[in-house]
Amino acid sequence: MGNLNMGNEHKLGQKINVVLVEDHRMVREGTRELLEQCSDIQVVGEAGSGEEALELLARLSFDVMIVDIQLPGISGIDLVRESKKRSSQIKCLILSAFDEYVFAVEALGAGAHGYLLKTVGISELIGAVRAVATGSTVLDDGVSKRLGKYWHQLDRHTREELTRREIDVLKMLALGNSNKEIARDLNLGVRTVESYVSNILSKFAVRSRTEAVIYAINNHLISNGNIDNSR
Repeated sequence: MGNLNMGNEHKLGQKINVVLVEDHRMVREGTRELLEQCSDIQVVGEAGSGEEALELLARLSFDVMIVDIQLPGISGIDLVRESKKRSSQIKCLILSAFDEYVFAVEALGAGAHGYLLKTVGISELIGAVRAVATGSTVLDDGVSKRLGKYWHQLDRHTREELTRREIDVLKMLALGNSNKEIARDLNLGVRTVESYVSNILSKFAVRSRTEAVIYAINNHLISNGNIDNSR
């Protein structure tokens, strides 16, 4: 399990309140029993669909939402996107049967703090819950390796179209960072970052940050999570 970036939002010593969103009841109940063996984790709600999860969001206070990517009605990724709109404090951890890198990129672009496969061991899942609760972003090792296979080298033509600062911003977009986080880490104003993001979308002829990152991946613009700046 890879750890992409660190934060410090959940206070140590407090229980991590978790909501499980999974349409298979047996899987949900089994996951709950395993998580609640940990003294610092408490499952405070369960939902069998995205719609039910949004209802819980309106009346429960919790830290982490573990989301199955395949749900009836609202998809797991759409649920993450909508949840982040309603509460920026909720950390979403995607559990998926798909190890395709595009799904991971889309999930992170929607605001998820983690993407793990359903084959993950319980100790790894528990570690991921603890990590995302503090603001870290975690990625399944297998998916990370697949990303490395595709994120190889920046095409020369596209390299020359992007400025070095736009390359820095694109690199951080690929890690799921918000404009505020990019501004903080690159020591830029938020409006300046917004301008760089707008330029990247225009040069790639796409409409969203997620599409920009997927475009970068599909065109081999990223190597191991980084942009190759060499000329």
